[in-house]
Formats: sequence, structure tokens, C-alpha cells
Amino acid sequence: MLRLGSHIRLTAPEIEYLFYVTNIDPGNIRSLAQLKRYIRKCKRYYWGTSQATRTLHRMIDDAYQGCLDGTILATA
Repeated sequence: MLRLGSHIRLTAPEIEYLFYVTNIDPGNIRSLAQLKRYIRKCKRYYWGTSQATRTLHRMIDDAYQGCLDGTILATA
């Protein structure tokens, strides 16, 4: 993720990974607030209490954290 103040731009590997994990296109995310909304949208779409849902939510959280700290780029 590239950052300049409150503005962000997801890199191609991050967009690809988020889509891979969620199967929902992140689109044109330009701020941290938009990224957080995208994460909430994904979790709402895949709601439930099953073990599979909890695992998917953890994967979504890990992808979000990877965007914030740059680890997705390191593993791509």
C-alpha cells in the first residue's frame, strides 16, 4: 500500500490478494476509511458462526493487516 497522508493506493499484489481471499473486487480504494468499509462489507457478505466463516474472517483480517504493514508485498 502506498500512503501519502490520509490517501492510500493499493498495489497490484494487494488488490489481487484481497480479491483472491474475498472474491469481491476492492475497486478504487483511496483512503483507509474506504479500506475499512471494504473489509466490513466482505465480513458482512460472508456472515455466520461456523468454523469456516471464522477462518475466512481471520484471513480477511490478516489480508487487511498485510496491507497496513506491507507484508503482502514481501510475499508476492
